[in-house]
Amino acid sequence: MPDRPGPGFRPGAGPPSRRARVLLLTAAVLTALIAAFVVFAGVWTDWLWFRSLGYSSVFGTRLWTKAALFAVFGLVMAVVVGFNLWLAYRLRPPLSAMSVEQQSLDRYRMGVAPHKRWLLPAISLVVGLIAGASAAGQWRTWLQWTNQTPFGEKDPQFHLDVAFYAFSLPWYEFLLGFAFSTVIVSLLAAVLVHYLYGGLRLQGPGRRASAGAKGHLAVLLGVFVLLKAVAYWLDRYALAVKSGAYKGVDGWTGLRYVDANAYLPAKTILFFVAIICALLFFLTPIRRTWAPALIGFGLMALSAVLIGGLYPAIVQQFQVKPNEQAKETPYIQKNIDATRQAYGIADNQTKQYEPKGSTGADALGPDAQTIADVRLLDPNVVAPTFQQNQALRKYYAFPKTLDVDRYGQQDTVLGVRELDLNGVQQRNWINDHFKYTHGYGVVAAKGNQVDKDGNPVYTESALPTTGSFGDYQQRVYYGEKSPEYSIVGGSNDEIDYTSDSGPDPTYRYTGGSGVSLDNPLARAAYAVKFAEPQILYSGAITDGARVIYDRTPKERVEKVAPWLSIDADPYPVVVGKKLLWVLDGYTTSDGYPFSSRTTLGDVTKDSLTDQRGRTLTAVNKVNYIRNSVKATVDAYTGEVTLYQWDDADPVLKTWMKAFPGTVKARSDIPSALLPHLRYPQDMFKVQRDMLGMYHMTDATAFFNGTDIWQVPADPTTNTGEVQPPYYLTVRMPDQQSASFSLTSSFVPGGRDNLAAFMAVDADPGPDYGKIRILKVPTGAGALGPKLTQARFNSDQAVANKLTLLKTGSDSDIEYGNLLTLPVGGDFLNIEPVYLVGRSAKVPVLQKVLAVYGNGTSNVALENSLAEALAKVLGSAAGGTPATPTAPTSPTTPGTTPTAPPSNGTGANPELDKALQDAQKAFSDGQDALKNGDWTRYGQDQKALQDALNAAAAAQQGRAGATSAPATPAPAPPASTPTPSTSPTASP
Repeated sequence: MPDRPGPGFRPGAGPPSRRARVLLLTAAVLTALIAAFVVFAGVWTDWLWFRSLGYSSVFGTRLWTKAALFAVFGLVMAVVVGFNLWLAYRLRPPLSAMSVEQQSLDRYRMGVAPHKRWLLPAISLVVGLIAGASAAGQWRTWLQWTNQTPFGEKDPQFHLDVAFYAFSLPWYEFLLGFAFSTVIVSLLAAVLVHYLYGGLRLQGPGRRASAGAKGHLAVLLGVFVLLKAVAYWLDRYALAVKSGAYKGVDGWTGLRYVDANAYLPAKTILFFVAIICALLFFLTPIRRTWAPALIGFGLMALSAVLIGGLYPAIVQQFQVKPNEQAKETPYIQKNIDATRQAYGIADNQTKQYEPKGSTGADALGPDAQTIADVRLLDPNVVAPTFQQNQALRKYYAFPKTLDVDRYGQQDTVLGVRELDLNGVQQRNWINDHFKYTHGYGVVAAKGNQVDKDGNPVYTESALPTTGSFGDYQQRVYYGEKSPEYSIVGGSNDEIDYTSDSGPDPTYRYTGGSGVSLDNPLARAAYAVKFAEPQILYSGAITDGARVIYDRTPKERVEKVAPWLSIDADPYPVVVGKKLLWVLDGYTTSDGYPFSSRTTLGDVTKDSLTDQRGRTLTAVNKVNYIRNSVKATVDAYTGEVTLYQWDDADPVLKTWMKAFPGTVKARSDIPSALLPHLRYPQDMFKVQRDMLGMYHMTDATAFFNGTDIWQVPADPTTNTGEVQPPYYLTVRMPDQQSASFSLTSSFVPGGRDNLAAFMAVDADPGPDYGKIRILKVPTGAGALGPKLTQARFNSDQAVANKLTLLKTGSDSDIEYGNLLTLPVGGDFLNIEPVYLVGRSAKVPVLQKVLAVYGNGTSNVALENSLAEALAKVLGSAAGGTPATPTAPTSPTTPGTTPTAPPSNGTGANPELDKALQDAQKAFSDGQDALKNGDWTRYGQDQKALQDALNAAAAAQQGRAGATSAPATPAPAPPASTPTPSTSPTASP
């Protein structure tokens, strides 16, 4: 139809003057240039940052991948939509009888007519830009699809490798969604053009659609229905990763009975129905009638309702519900097996552990190291003490939660003395970004000791720090509290730290990190990036100056490895004369078939989350996770190093293909760093959350929900959040010796007694990551954390002591971490008690709470751990602890034992030697008690037992030789004695 003449649009005023046009044009050009430079500054400074770290390949791969996806998919969308617009215009009908409807459209046709030449490419460009921007966001999906690595595991329903669901299916679903969008936009655009130019009419005589419009729209509808057929086919496989709530699991994933026996065949049938319907649409231009296609489309919609909706509902109602357990059990088992495999909990070792309630000293010997290494210093409480004692300057600060590591088999609490600009008295741009630039050193204290005043026993302290760490680079330019950016190097003299006597030491940075500001263009770009024009012209920036930014360890690792989720708690390690931040990186997926999904941000949240931080993918749902990468960030140079930790993880292998050369082999981890690597907390919290349900490996028990566990609330806080896991040195019953572990406890759903105790080996070695669970029988009476705290609070003697302690010191009481430990066949609970001055707000350890077993008669509140342990363990052994006496020589029953003679018997050399060994073991044990050395005390107790047994055997042998009746030697006292002199430092 030719464009009809019409009234058109008349301008309301004359054209603007030439001067106004020039000004408007100049303003537009300047605005465009400024906008372009802002975009350029963002991209260029990013590239400079990545280049400075040696990870420019990461920047390039991601940039070019996003650019390619933007260009390809944007071009496809623009071309397809533009072609359909052009085709609809070309298929417009010739001039026909005018109607009221066509007359009303005339003004719009005349308004479009002068702009037809550029309107088509403009519309195509807009939809292309939108589509390209959407496609660019799929760069992760594209890289995973093109670099995918097989899992070597197949799903139990379709028998396809897990890689199909994790890497291929998401890409196919994106392509399908993009194709649907393209067809729908093209269809709407074609309908609009056909209507505008008379190809479609709602009023007037004759046909409602021209032949051209009918054929064009029929083909587009046919393509749409054909895509629907593809969607039905992909939906079959998507059932394996479909999530929903079931049996108390919010993210239950995988097929159930109704899916496998109703939805799956329904999707297959609907696939073929859609193929037939699409063919009918394609035949419409030939047959010149809509009837078959419309009938087919109606039948497809009806089939979708009946076959895809009603039939599954009937199957669920009349087949599944009457016998749900029998029908669902095979699918529940598939879910259990897949979930345990995907979360790395399939090989956990679960044992029955029935608390004995009381135990002898012989049973405590193997747990001597566990007892000796009980961590009194709560890293979540003592940060203000570190701040008060060791910050030493107002502009230094420690984190709210300190870290736990081990040095020489000693559990150690550490904190980095970082820069805190809030403590700088004179705040200005020069001071904030040129003078105060770095923190200084690490402060460390023994985890299991305090001094006589209740303060930490520091192994590294002062400013600069001195102690057990030796010589290392103490300046902290990259840390968890570092400022946004600092300008270092050149002739800039930074404040190293203020001196109490003499001039303040200054320092010039030589670490080589950051981006050079020698280039004026770079200075301009960073002036835009940080919205600080002084960067462009300040004379404080001299030759050789560099800007350092993105300084927190988590932020740096996230940027160089954007495919990782980072643990919320980086921790410091002093090794090889360097201070390094160690971070754990997780590879995740939400495409593991039959594995239930969880939300990282929810399951990693506990009572310390606001102090520790949150994971990167806090709101993302995942159903597969591996701690695949260990990363380090040098606190001085900012260097980021990624190490492959899980060399069997297919997700990591896929990303290593996508970003070659960015992850080093596990064998490249420095030998000095390896002992400081540990099992990560967020990974552990995800696993313990899943084990609350998935410790049940039997589908019948899972269906009935007879043994559901939950993580207990932290009884030392009033937030209601769950108890965090704790790093402890602990020996599980099947282990020969104690090891550095990450521990947690479980309670039954809705109750507060102890259901299980969980520990994972946190030390790198053959058992690293091995999960051990002690399952407590129902009715055993073991105390969960809440009941333990209640037992402490309800004990009258303890309550009176705490009241006196609080009222007599003008202080508040703060409870430290409540630690649960399997010791001697039962559970030992330890809780430090701190006094916090109402003015100073500095926690000082004053007392130690302890309870062993169910705590009916052996709750202790003592000045030191040694005293508390002696009381509760002595009581548990069946007697009241008493001051120990020297070991006795064997006697006949009923006689009073006497101390062994110092000069021996003379008649029995074997007996003499045994008694001398017993005397030595007793003396050594007393020394160990005085020093609070429970490890040595346990060894000496065993030596004492062996010596007494040898003495008894020697005496029996002599009696047999003289034909005298043998008299058995009595066993040594079972109770664990208290030290005669209370140690001033806890073990």
